[in-house]
Amino acid sequence: MLKLGDLTIDTPVVLAPMAGITNAAYRRLCAEQGAGLYVCEMITSRGIVEGDQKSLDMLTFDELETVRSVQLYGVDPVYVGRAVELLCSEYGVAHVDLNFGCPVPKVTRKGGGGALPWKRNLLGAILRAAVKAAEPYGIPVTMKTRIGIDSAHQTYLDAGKIAEESGAAAIGLHGRTVAQAYSGQADWTKIAELVEHVNIPVLGNGDIWEASDALRMVAETGCAGVIVGRGCLGRPWLFRDLAVAFAGGEALNLPTLGEVATVMRRHGELLAGLMGEARGLRDFRKHVPWYLKGFPAGGELRAALGMVDSLTHLDELLSQLDPTAPFPVQELGSPRGRQGSPRDHVVLPHGWLDDTDGLNTDLADAEIGVSGG
Repeated sequence: MLKLGDLTIDTPVVLAPMAGITNAAYRRLCAEQGAGLYVCEMITSRGIVEGDQKSLDMLTFDELETVRSVQLYGVDPVYVGRAVELLCSEYGVAHVDLNFGCPVPKVTRKGGGGALPWKRNLLGAILRAAVKAAEPYGIPVTMKTRIGIDSAHQTYLDAGKIAEESGAAAIGLHGRTVAQAYSGQADWTKIAELVEHVNIPVLGNGDIWEASDALRMVAETGCAGVIVGRGCLGRPWLFRDLAVAFAGGEALNLPTLGEVATVMRRHGELLAGLMGEARGLRDFRKHVPWYLKGFPAGGELRAALGMVDSLTHLDELLSQLDPTAPFPVQELGSPRGRQGSPRDHVVLPHGWLDDTDGLNTDLADAEIGVSGG
C-alpha cells in the first residue's frame, strides 16, 4: 500500500508517464491487468493555463479512471500554481506529479526537466506554488527527478529536502543522471540514500523489468513504492504480476503468444475507441515490435502488423500467429524501449551552473512545444 497524502494506492506501483504511450487507452489497458497509479502523459503548465489545444487534448481520461493522475511540467511558479488549480478545480485530478527529470536535450538546453533542480531556489518556489494551489482540494503533489545533471553535478539529496520542506507528498527518483539518459544501469544505491535523507515517501525508478525487480528494489533501498516505465512496453500484464507479487502471491505463468494476441486486440480496440479506428490503429503500430519481441512471427507478418489500419485487419493478422508459442524466456529481465548511449555533456543554457538560484531567470522558452515530452 502506498499513501500519498489522503490518497491510498493499494499496490505501491506507479506507471511512469511516457510520451505517445500512456494515453487513456494504455492506462485503461494496464489498469485492467492490476492495481496501481496510472499517470497521464506529461503536460506543460503553460499549455494548460493558455488553453493550448494539444495540451488540453491530452487531459482525456477513461470513464473508469476513478483516480486521475497528471504529470505536469513547468519552469515558472506562477504558471505551475495556476495550472495545478485548474487541474484540481476543472478536471477532477486526484494527484499531480511535477517532472524535474526529463533528459531530452530540447528541454535541458532551455533549463527545464532534469536541468532545473540545479536551481534550488527556483525548484522550491515551483513546488511551494503547486502545493499551495492543490492544498484547498486535498490533492497530493509529488515530484520526480534524477540523480543530477551528471556525476559531478548531483542534485537528488537537495531536491529531496526541498520537496519535503515544500510540502510534497513524495519524491520519485530515477537512478540515472541526465547525462546517462536511459543508458547503462540505474544506481539503486542513490535511491536508498534518498530514503535515509528525507521524511517523505521515496518512489524508486529505473530497471524494473520484472515483478521480482520491484520487490528487490524495495528490499534493497527501503523505498515506499516503484515507478515503472519501459518495462511495461508491450507487456501491460506486468502490472498484474506486480499486484500479485506485492500481495505476496506466487509468480504467474508467462503468457503464450495467443494470450499476448488477446491483449494486443484489446489495446487496438481501446485506441480505436479513444482516437477513432484509423488513427487508433496507426498509433497501435508502434507497439507491435514490443509485443512480439522474441516470439516466433515471420518478417512478413510483422511488417503487415506494422501497417495495420483497421480492427478487422488486426483480427485477420493476429489469427496467423501461433497461439501455443511459449513466452520467450530469454527476454525476461532484458531492457525494453529506448536505451541509447551516455552523453559526453548535457546541453544547458549559458552560465547555468554558475549559481543555484534561478528565481530571476527567464525560462519561458523551456515550455514551448513540450507537452507530451
